[in-house]
Amino acid sequence: MKNCKLLLFDLDGTLLRSDKTISAGTLQALQNCREDGILIGVSTSRGEQNVLSFIEEIQPDVLIASGGALVRYKGEYIYKAEFSKEETRQVIVHAREVCGAGCEITVDTIDSHYWNYKIDPKQQDHSWGTSIYTDFKGFSESSLKICVEIFEDRQAMQLKELLGWCDCIRFSDGYWYKFTKKTATKEQAILELCAVCGISTEEITAFGDDFADIGMLKLCGTGIAMGNAIPEVKEQADFVIGSNDEDGIAEYLNAFGI
Repeated sequence: MKNCKLLLFDLDGTLLRSDKTISAGTLQALQNCREDGILIGVSTSRGEQNVLSFIEEIQPDVLIASGGALVRYKGEYIYKAEFSKEETRQVIVHAREVCGAGCEITVDTIDSHYWNYKIDPKQQDHSWGTSIYTDFKGFSESSLKICVEIFEDRQAMQLKELLGWCDCIRFSDGYWYKFTKKTATKEQAILELCAVCGISTEEITAFGDDFADIGMLKLCGTGIAMGNAIPEVKEQADFVIGSNDEDGIAEYLNAFGI
């Protein structure tokens, strides 16, 4: 940790506990790190507007949102990788061709989250942010990230092939697949950040738990898997710590005298 200049955390399953809060112990540990001159960052697949309420207490120096499509450093946007309006339309059209006209789709834009949900998301998870309902007919906006709910592996593979110009990763806690520009990954976002702020990847300690975090953990100087992480993440990490519900992050940071 002596060479660490940035702590970078995935959000769900990592910095957030299962109840979508950050523990008091973790908040104190992060404050100690900041007082020692270490930057605090969040790297999440959630859209920027959706994530703001979760990170208000820590006011991160770095925010990587929409799976790497948007990077903000000390309040300023330094990187954005958007689908054009036509590319957004193509992804939606292909998703419906492969998965059926009624498949659920979400779209992150720079300032909104759109969803053709069948059940109000806040009925499923009270912590979910504001979603704008749309049937996507005539949808005409540029987007940062598109997610599609796909229940059959065969359909997922078919859609991936049709959208070979996209980066695609599945979330392990359901049947949702993330599609972004090829240049919109957490690891690419980190490289863009490093080019601006003068930090090397070796000086970053990253924490994660899911498929989308693997590249980030491998790229950074120290990659740390949560105790609740999927096996694939633990296999690629330098260390495995306690779970997100066991103050694993606080215990790790305190153990290193931070």
